[in-house]
Amino acid sequence: MAMTEIPSSPPAVQSRPPAPPSVLSGALRIFDLSLGQMLWSRRTVFMALVVGVPVLIALALRTMEELGVPIMRSGRAPVGGGAVFGLMVWGFYVRFAAPVLAVFYGTALIADEVEDKTLTYLFTRPIPRSSVLLGKYFAYLICTLGVVLPSVVAVWLLVASVNGTLAENFINLVKDLGILAIGLAAYGAVFAVVGAAVSRPLLVGLGFVFGWETLALALPGSLKRLTVAFYLQGLVPHAMPSESALGVMQSLFREAISVPESLISLAVIAGVCLWLAGQAVGRREYVLEQ
Repeated sequence: MAMTEIPSSPPAVQSRPPAPPSVLSGALRIFDLSLGQMLWSRRTVFMALVVGVPVLIALALRTMEELGVPIMRSGRAPVGGGAVFGLMVWGFYVRFAAPVLAVFYGTALIADEVEDKTLTYLFTRPIPRSSVLLGKYFAYLICTLGVVLPSVVAVWLLVASVNGTLAENFINLVKDLGILAIGLAAYGAVFAVVGAAVSRPLLVGLGFVFGWETLALALPGSLKRLTVAFYLQGLVPHAMPSESALGVMQSLFREAISVPESLISLAVIAGVCLWLAGQAVGRREYVLEQ
């Protein structure tokens, strides 16, 4: 009697563990998690107060002009609203607001998680450590741009039409918005490295902005090329009125540098600093104080 052969069952297919997400996809997850926290943080309230100051100044200038008080004058000649707008953008936003806000946000991208003892929660997620830094950096950019740029537009609406028209100054507004976006991106990347690599990043960041950059820009030689402000000033499109103090300061601090060189240098600074920040986050052992 022939015996029927029982077919053997196919070998069990071993399921492979899911591949870990890429750096970019992990960064998008952290971005989604961090954006809401940044928008409703105390830093954002501070930022709104800082960028509200030039709006109040612009409102006061416009009110005085409407009342017939000759505020916007250079000698006896009226100063165009576009020139005044350029002064305010260069003197306040480019040289003060952008670096200061980048210091307070950029240095806190990792430091805040260490202080709040939530870094372990982020690092235990199945994503690369550098994704944590990159996602929080993207959230910083959206948050700061969402507050700073509307302030610039408000100042432009208030002063650019004085002794001129909004239409003829619109192209300068577009350039200035781009300059500020580039400045916030470059400064944020620089201070992301500081926040990821040192234990007291805020002090180091403030020292860089008000110490190193101020000194390097004032000294002759090539030291100014080791600052972010040097390349940002190469992008400022406005001609400052020669009688103004800010115009004199800009002529002292400004050196001939082309727009392409400035853009390439700022892109290199941002890219290299983000890479260094990611490496620092990936290698450093953070000690959470009890």
